[in-house]
Amino acid sequence: MSEDECKGPKIGMRHVQSFLLFFGFMSIYISRMNIGVALVAMTNANTTNPDFVEFNWTQKEISYILSSFYWGCFITQFPGGNICKYFGVKKSLGWATFISAILCAITPRCVMWKGWPAFCVIRSLQGLSQGLIYPSVVQHLANWSPLQERNRLGAFSFTGVECGVVLALSLSGIIAKGPMGWPGISYVSAGLCFTWCLLWLILGANSVRESRFISQAERLYIESSMANVSNTQKSKIPTPWRAILTSVPFLSLVVARCSQHYGVSTLQTQTPAYLHGVLKMQIKSNALYSALPFLACWCTSYLYIFMGDVLRSKGILKLTALRRTFSIMASWIPAMALVALGFMNEQRRTWALVIMTLGVAANSGKIMGICLNNIDLSPNHAGVLMSLTTTPASLMPLISPLVVGVVVSDRTSPHQWQIAFGIAAAIFFLGNLVYISLGTTETQPWNDEYYLTKDCPESKTRENLLESTPKAAIVRA
Repeated sequence: MSEDECKGPKIGMRHVQSFLLFFGFMSIYISRMNIGVALVAMTNANTTNPDFVEFNWTQKEISYILSSFYWGCFITQFPGGNICKYFGVKKSLGWATFISAILCAITPRCVMWKGWPAFCVIRSLQGLSQGLIYPSVVQHLANWSPLQERNRLGAFSFTGVECGVVLALSLSGIIAKGPMGWPGISYVSAGLCFTWCLLWLILGANSVRESRFISQAERLYIESSMANVSNTQKSKIPTPWRAILTSVPFLSLVVARCSQHYGVSTLQTQTPAYLHGVLKMQIKSNALYSALPFLACWCTSYLYIFMGDVLRSKGILKLTALRRTFSIMASWIPAMALVALGFMNEQRRTWALVIMTLGVAANSGKIMGICLNNIDLSPNHAGVLMSLTTTPASLMPLISPLVVGVVVSDRTSPHQWQIAFGIAAAIFFLGNLVYISLGTTETQPWNDEYYLTKDCPESKTRENLLESTPKAAIVRA
C-alpha cells in the first residue's frame, strides 16, 4: 500500500459525516435561536407583516416561552450519552432532529389555537429532543474521526452552531417581513431540519463498518488510526461510572466546561444590559450588533482550525500542548475582555463593541481546546462524557444572571458592573487553570471495553484484536 493510500483518500465519507454534523448543527440552531426575532414579530405585527395575527403577551409570559426550551433540554442531557451509545448515533441524532422538525412545522397552528401555553409545551418538547444532540455529535466524531484529523473534522462540525445562530438572527426578520410572515420562520426551520434528516437517512452511518459508501482504503485508514475504539454497535460496553467520576482529568474537564459556560453566559447575555445601562446603547434593537459577536466567533473558528493543523503537522505542539494553548486563548482572552469592558465609558462605545466581539470570537477556541477532550479521554464513552460535562455546565447560564442580579442593583453603576465582570473573569481564569494543570489528552484506562469484565478471555484482549488488523493498514499517530 502506498503512502497516500495509508493516509486515506483526501476527500471521503469521514468528510461527508463532518459536513452532515455541520449542517445538522446549523439547522438545529436556526430552529432554536429564531425565537427572539419570532417573538418580536408575533407581538408587534407592525414591525413585520401585518397580515398575520398579533399576540398581546405580557413580559412574564414571554419569559416563560424563552426559558421553556431549557426545561426540556436539561432533562435529556444526562441520559443522552447512554441513549446514543446503546441505540446508535444514527437513531438518536436522526430522531432528535426529526422530532424537532415536526414540532417546528406545527408551531404556528398550535400557537394560534392555544396561545403561549402551547408555545411553551412545544419549546419544552424541542428541548427534550435536542438534549441528545451534543452527546450524539461527540460520539459520532469519536467513531469517525482518525486521530490525525480529529481537530479538523471536530472543529468544523461545531462551526455549524455559530453559522446557525448568525443565520437565525439575520434571516428570521427577513422571513417575517415576507409573504409567509412570522409563521414562515417556523416553516423554513422545519424545512431545513427535514432536509437534513433525508440526507442523514441516506448518508449517515454509526461507524465505518456500517457505511454503504465508504471505500476500502478509507475504512482501513480510519480503523487502523482508531485501534482503541471498539465497534460500539456490536459490543454494548458497560459504562465504568465510578472510574469516570473519580478520574482527575475528567473532573478537570468538568470544571473547565462549567467555567466556560459561566463566563460566556456573562459575556454574551449580560454585556448588552451593561452597554445599555452604562454606555446608553440600544444594542438589542440592532440586528447587526446582535449577530456580530457570533459572526466573529464563526469566522475565528476557521482560524483556529488552520492554526491547529499547522501546529500539529509541523510538530510544533503535541496534542496536549495544543489543547492547553487553545483553552488558554479561549478562556483568558475573554476574561481580560470582561475586565476591560467594566472600565469603558460613553466616549468609548466603539471600543466596548470591539472588546465584546473579540472576547466572544476568541472563545471559539474552546472546541479544539476543551470540548474535543471528551474524545481524547475515552473514544468509547465520548457521548457519555459529553453528557456528564454538559449537564452541570448547562446550569451556569441560570446561575450567572442570578449572581449579576445580586451584585448589580443599579444597572447604571459602572462600579457594580466591574465587580460582576470581575467575578466572571476570575471564574474563567481559575477554571481554565485547573484544566491546564490537571487535564490530559491521554486515553484513560477505563476506555478499554473490557475494563469492567473480570472474566475476559485472553483471545479477546486488545493486543489480539490489533493482530487481526492488516499490518499494512496500521498507521502510527
